[in-house]
Amino acid sequence: MTAFVPPKPPTNPKKLNPLVRFFKSFNCSIRPLYERSYKMKMGDVRLPGRTMYFVNQPELVNEILQADVDRFPKSDLMSTMLELILGQSIFNSNGDLWRQQRRMMDPAFDITRIKSIFPLMREAADAMAQRFDEGAAGPDTAIDLEMTHVTADVIFRTIYSQPFSREDAEAIFENFEHFQQLAWLHGVWSLAGVPHWLSVGKWRAKKYAARIRELLHRPVRQRLAAIQQGEEIPEGDLLTSFIRARDPETGKVFTEEELVDQIGIMFLAGHETSASALAWALYLIANVPEVQERMQAEADAVFADGPIEFAKMKRLGFTRDVFREALRLYPPVTFVPRDAAQPEHMRKKDILPGAILFVSPWLMHRHVDHWDDPDVFDPGRYKRKETKESERKAYLPFSKGPRVCLGAAFALQEAVIILATIMRDWTVNPVEGHVPKPISRLTLRSENGIRLQMERRR
Repeated sequence: MTAFVPPKPPTNPKKLNPLVRFFKSFNCSIRPLYERSYKMKMGDVRLPGRTMYFVNQPELVNEILQADVDRFPKSDLMSTMLELILGQSIFNSNGDLWRQQRRMMDPAFDITRIKSIFPLMREAADAMAQRFDEGAAGPDTAIDLEMTHVTADVIFRTIYSQPFSREDAEAIFENFEHFQQLAWLHGVWSLAGVPHWLSVGKWRAKKYAARIRELLHRPVRQRLAAIQQGEEIPEGDLLTSFIRARDPETGKVFTEEELVDQIGIMFLAGHETSASALAWALYLIANVPEVQERMQAEADAVFADGPIEFAKMKRLGFTRDVFREALRLYPPVTFVPRDAAQPEHMRKKDILPGAILFVSPWLMHRHVDHWDDPDVFDPGRYKRKETKESERKAYLPFSKGPRVCLGAAFALQEAVIILATIMRDWTVNPVEGHVPKPISRLTLRSENGIRLQMERRR
């Protein structure tokens, strides 16, 4: 197979002055990295307001992510950046509130539920295929926007039993792009100890967050009104599950605002991160014809006797490995921050309470100690024996431990359906002269978009 090394930001040859690194991080979290970042086990950056530790040693990563959640809680840095959209959702809550939310939401994501929403995912993929047939796909396709539309459509169908319009998809794409740029800037200033009320970024981000929340809140209001009026409501979607959720210990139910908070994280985690990974996956596929031909053969076999069914998913093993490799090279969340709640000692460093420990899927997935040819796109690696150990200790696109992503199985199922549907009908090629530029704020996207040439298969 052709060895394809996809783009990543240029590494600085040596460690930068902390102040220089701080200013370089204003626009992107992975640009201040230097060559040794991809080899180090643990590093630190000391700012006037806070000390940050970057942990890449698998044993320590496991200790941070799999320990008692009260020992290494979700960093307040995350709520600082995301509370305008997510409120006190399961993504950024801690302690008893997080435990209660987890008890209430776990049943909605068991394997039975994932299987039951398969037809809704297929409907969204079929709607995407129709848009492509009607002209959305062509010689210069903004594939990141198209993946935002289809993944948002999947989420709207599975949460609300409603399709997602093109107008709303473009609004989400544009508003979240503005929001995450401002929220990231606000987070960086917070690290420097700037008071929240002085942060221009946070107040400017409010209007973009409000637009996104209104798109999510509107169907919640409609559903609650239908229930109050005694109307029939859909039984199989996530919104119904959340409305009926009860804490088995206290009997508590979600309020209307709490429903929007939880749906906010389901929507963002379920569409923004998946859209990012799918866009990068299609860029990788476009640059390695052998991979694309093998995926097309899988798709042809699966669709040969009719629509894709849940039972056929196991026949798309290589397609799944391609997506797993895209998640390795371009993890949608590049850094996972945790706060030290008590004094810790790691690699001869005394860590004080309040310090931030960053676990980085971006660095772990490209670390020279953990992977063969870490910068090469190689979906075949997942069938090699030596990769099993690499996966076990250094593969964490969905995090690990008690706070592992609830929607991991959802995301993998969704991605395989979408990729197989595209491979059935289309051949994707690079656009001459276009090279995406990875930029990481809240999620990993391309600064200049991801454009592909799409040709209808004969």
